[in-house]
Amino acid sequence: MTTAYPPPPPPPARGRDRTTLWGVLGIVLGLICCGILGIVFGYLSIRDARRYGQSPVLGYLAIVFGVINIIGGSILRLTGNYPFWNND
Repeated sequence: MTTAYPPPPPPPARGRDRTTLWGVLGIVLGLICCGILGIVFGYLSIRDARRYGQSPVLGYLAIVFGVINIIGGSILRLTGNYPFWNND
């Protein structure tokens, strides 16, 4: 009664997990210039984190910083304190 064992499962694919890349890009772009890109990259980071079983913290931070950038930029524009549009 020798039964062959089933083959081991294949190792996880390497090089496809871009959770950290999307998270860092989202944080940097969300803080510096483009809040919308921060939100998009944050979403991509969360999606990959769920797919590969990693922590989604970088994605959530990217989304938060992107929203803060959008709200802060809107407030600055509405109050007239935005430095690039001040023609005085």
